[in-house]
Amino acid sequence: MLKKLMEQRAGLKAELDAILALVKTEERAMTDEENTKFEDLEKQIKALDSTIAAEKRARDLELANEPAPAEQRTAEEQEAAEVRAFDAYLRDLVEQRTDDPTDVNMTKGANGAVIPASIANKIITKVADISPLYGMATRYNVGGTLTIPKYVEGTGSTITVDYASEFEDLLSTSGAFQSITLQSFLGGALTKISRSLINNSSFDLVNYVIDRMAEAIAKWLDKEIINGTTNKIRGIADATQTVTAGAKTFLTGDDLINLQEAIPDAYQSQCIWVMNKATRTAIRKLKDKDDNYLLNRDMTARWGYTLLGAPVYCSDASPVMGTAGNAAVAYLDPSGLAVKLAEDLEIEVLRERFATQHVVGVVGWIDVDAKIENEQKVALLKAAAADPQA
Repeated sequence: MLKKLMEQRAGLKAELDAILALVKTEERAMTDEENTKFEDLEKQIKALDSTIAAEKRARDLELANEPAPAEQRTAEEQEAAEVRAFDAYLRDLVEQRTDDPTDVNMTKGANGAVIPASIANKIITKVADISPLYGMATRYNVGGTLTIPKYVEGTGSTITVDYASEFEDLLSTSGAFQSITLQSFLGGALTKISRSLINNSSFDLVNYVIDRMAEAIAKWLDKEIINGTTNKIRGIADATQTVTAGAKTFLTGDDLINLQEAIPDAYQSQCIWVMNKATRTAIRKLKDKDDNYLLNRDMTARWGYTLLGAPVYCSDASPVMGTAGNAAVAYLDPSGLAVKLAEDLEIEVLRERFATQHVVGVVGWIDVDAKIENEQKVALLKAAAADPQA
């Protein structure tokens, strides 16, 4: 419509210009017939101008109510569009309209649909909030295999500083660089959702899935970081700084002090204790020689308790005393741990597998690995082979 109006206006304007050109060439005034025609053309052009302006205003109002193309959206509009797209995917309402620039496409990956960036970021951020071992670690949010340089000091490879004199060679040594490789281990977190909730259009399905998925991933990451799995994620299981407790089934204050002293003073400020709640309960009963409890309730501490000045984090994944070699307590600065968790999460919706339970399964697939990056920041307290004889 607008194009046709513009073409009509251009034709009328050409006729009007032709009259003026003829009069100018012949160097005369317009005749009555030419003047009448000129005024008629002028009226038609003005009428078209009004119609064209109204058409443009109507089009602007129409566009204002339509979703903007992806490249024209604000960050808030893009996030809202991605939430709608993910909600539609979960509810099985997705239509593939690749020719529509306002769509957020849920592209298919090897394990499921690659979810929008804002949804993936929400899940990863919540995982960091739930699990301090991941949240405080040195994180690499990339996919694939990642090799990280690792500086190692030891005999014959320690950087030294000495006095120097002019015209004399400086005797120096340098540290050795090694590397650690973070691989791509596939992990899956399964969440089941009632079909009744899915069919309830007023239920906030997206945030529900984000919360459940983050909780499942955080719990699994805690287990793998603390205990490790052979030929998979090793976490802190391979720590070189270990302290053996004086007994197999119980801890003493001296054991905890020895563990804390295994970490250099330079790294103490960010250290935390990691243990099972049952271990924390046993430590709460320990007292020093002045009959003061070692573990103190501290409302200002991140998790409510401090032990020898450092906060205490409890995880159900931590082993307990009672088995020889169990690393019942970890004392570490989590930044000494390198964790790779790719941001391009994939979600697979299992609509038929759990049909008899009237639920839908949602699997979040993650690409992850975790290893110690700085050995000096991690120490483990392991149970002895047996209790001391009475």
